[in-house]
Amino acid sequence: MAHRPTPLTRYRARVTFDRATLETYRDRTIPDIAGDTIRLVFVGINPGLWTAAVGAPFAHPGNRFYRALWEAGITPDRIDATRGLREADIRQLTDRGIALTNLVDRATARAGELDPAELRAGAVRLMTKLDAWNPAVVAMVGITAYRTAFRRPRATVGLQPDPPSNHRWWVVPNPSGLNTHETVASLAAWYRKVADDA
Repeated sequence: MAHRPTPLTRYRARVTFDRATLETYRDRTIPDIAGDTIRLVFVGINPGLWTAAVGAPFAHPGNRFYRALWEAGITPDRIDATRGLREADIRQLTDRGIALTNLVDRATARAGELDPAELRAGAVRLMTKLDAWNPAVVAMVGITAYRTAFRRPRATVGLQPDPPSNHRWWVVPNPSGLNTHETVASLAAWYRKVADDA
């Protein structure tokens, strides 16, 4: 699944939303990104308001997910999802057997707005989806949500010794810009490990 990064070859003008506009996207959902063959599923916690506004996972300008994938050599081009995903962007993922989904479908301003019952209900829905997709590896993006959703309060980041399904499970750091403990380089190192396992 490894590919060498190539230079960023395109520039997309930035788009901005004011707070009132973003609030109109609260509780909206976005579609999963999934192809016919799925080897690796990245599971976000839930869509943010910006993500819901443009209809693309991990789309907020401060989110480092796609940059980390590119730095890890997983995608050949750096995807810019801040205005949504292009067909070519989606193909970069699906052609490599990568799918993107969320633990909870509804958009909120912060993941902290989700209560434990909603996270656990999302886990049940996710397991049904994974049964249908049957990936080799699942990577949950965010340790706190994982601990709550799957009732594993002592789980740590990394390969899970007691996975909640018959897939290989990893928990990797959240790429949100709010997670100041991680850098693009450290995120890329985690994502590379997950991709190598798939």
